[in-house]
Amino acid sequence: MSGFIANGGSAEPFTLVNDGWFPDIDADHLRAALRLDSSITNARLEVAAVNAMITVNRELAQYKAREQANGYAALVDVPAVSIKGESELVHLYRRAVYCSAGAELAERYRSYDSTADGNQRADDLTPSVDEYRRDARWAIRDLLGAVRTTVELI
Repeated sequence: MSGFIANGGSAEPFTLVNDGWFPDIDADHLRAALRLDSSITNARLEVAAVNAMITVNRELAQYKAREQANGYAALVDVPAVSIKGESELVHLYRRAVYCSAGAELAERYRSYDSTADGNQRADDLTPSVDEYRRDARWAIRDLLGAVRTTVELI
């Protein structure tokens, strides 16, 4: 009998420090929200989350500049409805980051397992990737106060 036991690696909690205006991201909360187990290593989670933060921060750069010009030192300071003791804007920002990170992780699933079962699992995740991207887009649009759908007659 072998003493070798494979596991996915560490799932120790850590925080990704943001730019000071947007909130930091608690990787443990992100992991719980996306129901990620330790098969997603902290290193892989960090790469996906940092990329998501960069993307969302860039999409909200004009919003941030406008709110800073209005005198708000951080997103948490922008007046908004409070849910669970936290600004709805912070909830929406976090959702945009989490969903963007989730989409990247789901897209990369094939690299975890290249067997036929792994490929089938990756194919099964394809709708999840699209749903994560949609949810990220909606969270950003909700934060901006923009409508979610644009309809154009041709």
